[in-house]
Amino acid sequence: MPRVKGGVVTRRRHKKVLATTKGQRGNRHRLFRQAHEAMMHALDYAYAHRRERKGDMRRLWIIRINAAARLHGLTYGMLVHGLKLAGVDVNRKMLAELAVRDAASFGELAAVAKGSVA
Repeated sequence: MPRVKGGVVTRRRHKKVLATTKGQRGNRHRLFRQAHEAMMHALDYAYAHRRERKGDMRRLWIIRINAAARLHGLTYGMLVHGLKLAGVDVNRKMLAELAVRDAASFGELAAVAKGSVA
């Protein structure tokens, strides 16, 4: 059997990697080996940080809810506990949205929570 050379396939793969690393500094977007390593690290970080973002957002929501709850004389924990006792099932994302965008509705929820805890 004749020997098959992989020049076309290799060039396509290299071009794909170099296109992916466009925007990197120095040789990280020019030379294949360095570009490939940069790409692998970038993909690894992107994967990890997509998961990390979920925790970051939850922390942000809790900070916003706590700040709004304290305006109504409650702590975050008291608010969440009171809502649970009252049977109000609202997730943290929605509570944070209410706290930022609709203070009146959040105040009603805080009053319900206050009534359940006391």
